[in-house]
Amino acid sequence: MNEPTGSGGRTRRLGLYGAAPAVGRCRDFCRSALEEWGWPGPGDVTGLTDEERDAAIEDVLLLVSEAVTNAAMHAGGVTELVLRLGPADPHAPAGRAGDLRVEVGDASPVLPQMRPRTALGLPGGHGLMVMNRLARSWGVTPREGGKSVWFEVAAPVPAR
Repeated sequence: MNEPTGSGGRTRRLGLYGAAPAVGRCRDFCRSALEEWGWPGPGDVTGLTDEERDAAIEDVLLLVSEAVTNAAMHAGGVTELVLRLGPADPHAPAGRAGDLRVEVGDASPVLPQMRPRTALGLPGGHGLMVMNRLARSWGVTPREGGKSVWFEVAAPVPAR
């Protein structure tokens, strides 16, 4: 479902109460929204190569996978995925996409915690480290009946 957000932004929501398998479903939902929105924008406007555009999309999908997996493994499951596309910067070239905010809701009030550095060699437990590296920012918003873990990704700029 698309919902307008102020000043040219857009929102899509996916309810996942009791739905399985959530990770693949959330990735597909996110990929579909990014394609519909044209994020991060056409190469001739953004200056991004096809490889840079694909890498930016894959980074977002990896972050979605990590956040959804964390909710499934540590917070009793995902209840909702919310994607928000912010309005484009008015100073950017026309056609350039805005920044993304992704929210993963769950039914647990327990806040996520980074795994101690001494456990780096163990499998799993690296989702928040990935989020620290790839997201511009991330955090947790408590809400009635649980919380939402959110992250923001800036529209990419060309490497050159």
